[in-house]
Amino acid sequence: MAASKYQWLTFSITLALASTAISFCLWRRKTKSKSSGEVNKKIHELEASLKSALEKCAAERQGRIRAQQALRKALSGPNSVNLELNSYPMAPIAIVHSCFSTRNGTPRQPLLVPLARASLIFDSSRVPPASLEGLEGYSHCWIIYVFHLNTDLEKLWKPSSQSKFKAKVRVPRLKGGKMGVFATRSPHRPCPIGLTVAKVEAIRGHILLLSGVDLVDGTPVLDVKPYLPYCDSILGATVPDWVKEDRLLTVASVNFSDGFSSSLG
Repeated sequence: MAASKYQWLTFSITLALASTAISFCLWRRKTKSKSSGEVNKKIHELEASLKSALEKCAAERQGRIRAQQALRKALSGPNSVNLELNSYPMAPIAIVHSCFSTRNGTPRQPLLVPLARASLIFDSSRVPPASLEGLEGYSHCWIIYVFHLNTDLEKLWKPSSQSKFKAKVRVPRLKGGKMGVFATRSPHRPCPIGLTVAKVEAIRGHILLLSGVDLVDGTPVLDVKPYLPYCDSILGATVPDWVKEDRLLTVASVNFSDGFSSSLG
């Protein structure tokens, strides 16, 4: 009787433990399933939110592009009179200190006077000295500047209907003959911007030392770019006959009077 009672107690305890184990497993599976479902739901929500944000950014970008295109089209139209929005304000980044103090006597083209010296003094508040690093590795550089001594600069601040420029200019090589302004290097242009090349001598802080310049003292500089022979020197480039030879700089002969040599003694 005692043995039977002991067996029944053992069976009851075993059954209780088994029931508890089964209940725990079922609870854990249910909890795990619920937790996994919540995680998956959160992932789907985040993916949907990210997709919506990306679509919104793309739509905003397309909207900005369309607005910019519409603005450019409106400004370039024949009825556009908004000069402020239709212009590109630029400020000089450097000033030329040159051996040529006036326009008269300044070479008409670069490198005609190899010993002509100049220094470009950069505005350090706008152009850090580090901007010039690496330029010393080039032998020459391009300089984009403003023809600041033109006598008709006031036209730049007038509406286009009141600032007519001369379509043709007199060319010295043609002995007073005229040529279209864009076929010449005349400083009197719709936009008085000049381009020249000079030899890089040295860089000292925010100062660029040059030679072979054709720039007058005080010239405002808009930009400096390195000269690249492989693309800036075009093999086989041609020019009109009147440009091929600069006879104005050629001295055919020099004649001295009979008493000149004796006067030197």
